Amino acid sequence: MTREEILSHVDHTLLKPEATWPQIQVICDEAIANHTASVCINTCYVKQAVEYVAGRIPVCCVVGFPLGAMDTASKAFEAKTAIENGAAEVDMVINIGRLKNKEYDAVREDIRAVKQAVGDKVLKVIIETCLLTDEEKEKMCDIVCEAGADYIKTSTGFSTAGATFHDVELMVKGVHGRCKVKAAGGISTVEDMEKFLALGADRLGTSRAVKLLNGEQAKGY
Repeated sequence: MTREEILSHVDHTLLKPEATWPQIQVICDEAIANHTASVCINTCYVKQAVEYVAGRIPVCCVVGFPLGAMDTASKAFEAKTAIENGAAEVDMVINIGRLKNKEYDAVREDIRAVKQAVGDKVLKVIIETCLLTDEEKEKMCDIVCEAGADYIKTSTGFSTAGATFHDVELMVKGVHGRCKVKAAGGISTVEDMEKFLALGADRLGTSRAVKLLNGEQAKGY
């Protein structure tokens, strides 16, 4: 794949709690210059970022992040506010404990409520694969699609591990084309990016892509 093809699938990401507005401006500038799919940030900066990029790049944000253990109304409100502030895409975290409890209807309704708040904008659902069994991952492929989300996403990048080739393969097979797959967390080489895309991922969540593809050393999400 060409550098440009890879970057067109990247959500250029900065989600660290200590991220400052000047740092957000930098990743916005990088995303615009490198034609990434979006810039992905925390919701507190959405309005500023939308005004700053002025339509030059979609702004993506995270909701219920990074634990997913908030009540549904709070997640839906956060998502609705982000959309009102100009976000084009929302990445939410599922309620992992409810999934472990086998409260599948509650997990589905949690996602559905956020999708209703997002409306026709893109919703990606983070299932935090490192905390799940393969059976739970497969179950989430069905639940995410049934709830009307646009993507199922591997990881927050804040838990015990990030995306793996095994998980992306499993998820691509599990969704059967009903929604798309995003790999995120721990993507640290150009070869990783190419492999995830070859396996069927449509998006990559990483802060490293721009630097890696420009031949620079990179640290981060």
